[in-house]
Amino acid sequence: MIRLHYGAGNASLAPHMLLEELGVPYELKLVDRAGGEQHTPEYRRLNPNGLVPVLEDGDLVLYESTAICFHLVDTHPDGGFAPPVGTPERAHYYKWSVWLTNTLQTALISYFHPEHHVDASDEAASRSVKEHAERRVAGMLDQLDAELARTGGPWLLGARFTSADLVALMLGRWTRNHARPARSLPHLGPYLRRVLERPAVQRTFEQEGLSQPWI
Repeated sequence: MIRLHYGAGNASLAPHMLLEELGVPYELKLVDRAGGEQHTPEYRRLNPNGLVPVLEDGDLVLYESTAICFHLVDTHPDGGFAPPVGTPERAHYYKWSVWLTNTLQTALISYFHPEHHVDASDEAASRSVKEHAERRVAGMLDQLDAELARTGGPWLLGARFTSADLVALMLGRWTRNHARPARSLPHLGPYLRRVLERPAVQRTFEQEGLSQPWI
């Protein structure tokens, strides 16, 4: 049985949506992040970084959200949530999946956690980190918007829906309180709403108890 250790709306949201899309049996284990469960010895045996998510699949213990998505699409190839291996489309799937988690998500983490860069007691420095991070994110959202305009959609890779679209929705949702959120861009906003309309995605948001507006 697959078990996903998750936090509501956290980086576990993308693999959770993918599990729902695949329709495979799995269990959810909520990590009490407010209570510090992610820092306990028991949890750090699963993920020494003390972060969410973690996937247990038999004897396999795996962390990093995009790595979990790669594992799930590879072990459930009939789901069709990635292009065939060895194709140019698969290469672009890797590119966008890694860009989303390594570039956009990294900037968003700086926005949400300026204390990773400056002393938490330094309010002016924290504000500066957040402002710079939000500006970097805005440029990255423009890049996504331009890509969707170029391909014509409906999905990030064009005609094929992939797990990268779920990661894009997760991160787009994280910008919902920015001055210029992802939903406000002309191509990115309708795209995110298309992903959000998928029944498996809506089930996931409801299971995690996420409040409206979702993006």
